[in-house]
Amino acid sequence: MSKIDVFTLGETMVLFQPEKMLPLEYVRQFPKSIGGAESNVAIGLTRLGHSVGWFSKLGDDPFGRYIYKSIRGEGVDVSSCLFTDKAQTGLIFKEQLSAEDLNVYYYRKNSAASLMEAAELDESYISQAKILHITGITPALSESCYQTVMKAIQIAKRNKMTIVFDPNLRLKLWAAEQAKSVFNEIASYSDVILPGLDEGQFMTGMTEVEDIADTLMGMAEGDKTIIIKLGHNGAYLRTRDESSYIEGFPVQHVVDPVGAGDGFAAGIISGILRKEPLSLAVRRANAIGAMVVSVNGDVEGLPTLQAIERFMDPRGTARDVKR
Repeated sequence: MSKIDVFTLGETMVLFQPEKMLPLEYVRQFPKSIGGAESNVAIGLTRLGHSVGWFSKLGDDPFGRYIYKSIRGEGVDVSSCLFTDKAQTGLIFKEQLSAEDLNVYYYRKNSAASLMEAAELDESYISQAKILHITGITPALSESCYQTVMKAIQIAKRNKMTIVFDPNLRLKLWAAEQAKSVFNEIASYSDVILPGLDEGQFMTGMTEVEDIADTLMGMAEGDKTIIIKLGHNGAYLRTRDESSYIEGFPVQHVVDPVGAGDGFAAGIISGILRKEPLSLAVRRANAIGAMVVSVNGDVEGLPTLQAIERFMDPRGTARDVKR
């Protein structure tokens, strides 16, 4: 197993996204790709020059093997992944009727990934990493997945890893009351929390950005970094020592909004690994989100470090970044 900077875990599904904007019942061809919040972040980070380990349980079927090979082909270490013949790999279908009208259909109930178990985590492997990245999707898949996430958090705490939590609220997967309880539990252990505005409101009951950040800051002892995603308006950064709104990047034409938050998370984690000022990391994360929404697919728009620097400074005067 290779040494890694970041460890993440979660479900990736085979994604079928038509090239034409039509109701699904009229679509005859479905190009195949992959989609999953945690693997999106993993791929985003490898393109930015970092080493990432991704754990999941895949169906011992053609779709599971396709996901495994695809993520491995992006440079992510998948050596800890497991296959099972007890369940099938999950599927996603996207229906896009316009740039603003996007429907996503999941076929993931009782999927292979929902069978992940805490005992399957390898602490000696995970503890190599500096950062644990988790989302609120994985604990929603099953009780055993919830226990797996909590075990990963325990491992991270024991090994003094930084825990980055992106809520990624999916109310189709579980009841709102349970989701809120689990999100706030995970947030209390996390060092960096990356909610969207609606997720922050859901977790705290507050409506204003600053109040949400203050509430999340007070959920547990210790220093926390709160970064609230505000879409085209950028993001709000709050730490013990600073608070600021950081402007977003204009997008002329939104093609596919899915995956923008995952690109944002990759930008933040990359900045932490490079020990950059958080304001710079947030600015780059905003730029990555803008790039991702301009391209179809979950991972296709995730940029390399060179591409994001050109996007941020098209005149070619961007400073060198740490590599």
